[in-house]
Amino acid sequence: MKTLVTLLCLTFVLAACGNEPASDTAAVADSDTAIAELSIYAAAVADNSRLEADYARDAGRKPEQVLEFFGVEPGMTVLDMFAGGGYYTELVSHVVGSEGHVVSHSNEAYLNFVGEKFKQRHAAGRLPNVDVLMAENNELSLKEAEFDAILLVLAYHDTYWSSPENGWEAIDVPKFLAELSKGLKADGFIGIVDHYAAPGTARESGGAVHRIDRAIVIADMEAAGFTCEATSDLLRNRNDDYSKTVFDPEVRGKTDRFILRFRKTG
Repeated sequence: MKTLVTLLCLTFVLAACGNEPASDTAAVADSDTAIAELSIYAAAVADNSRLEADYARDAGRKPEQVLEFFGVEPGMTVLDMFAGGGYYTELVSHVVGSEGHVVSHSNEAYLNFVGEKFKQRHAAGRLPNVDVLMAENNELSLKEAEFDAILLVLAYHDTYWSSPENGWEAIDVPKFLAELSKGLKADGFIGIVDHYAAPGTARESGGAVHRIDRAIVIADMEAAGFTCEATSDLLRNRNDDYSKTVFDPEVRGKTDRFILRFRKTG
């Protein structure tokens, strides 16, 4: 379950297989070396202070590789936009470290959806380098050039969702992206992960099946002054059924997903 635990177990197994028993001091030194050799991303995933339920989601989300692809680094200030239960908020908090800072955004609709998980994530003292930003749709207001990076993980499609009965006001997408641009530093980036919809699918799929055509995201971002500088097929699943909502038990957690990194150009 935990990479860290696996490494520690491996250390002691190797010691036991040697011709001579290893001393406790040597075993500890070996384990420290193994931990030190982890990348900052693998170390974040292996951190034993994470919520237990998060580990089950790692295999399907591949956060170690995703965060490395995006280029999140120690000391950065990162906005996790529409953070939901905060799965990525916590991982990013470990990567940026004590010299970095994470702002985890949510709103009432998301809080109602994720339930107690948000409270568990942000219990007093758990994530000391994280602040929570509550802002309803169309009310986001960011400080100028505050963030090195902004993440939208499985959330961009919701910018085309409208559900007043669930407290989800239709979002003014150009205004929203302009606000993100304002809050991003001149050389900052936006990292997006989302569920594929079939090419040519209308924007309204963001609400109907909670998917979005990748081309729509790229067009929106370019119109807002961003350049798509890198893409990844890390989370592709070409057996996904695009007609199903992402919450359908047959596809939930196994959808075909695209990963895009955009650089601010203005």
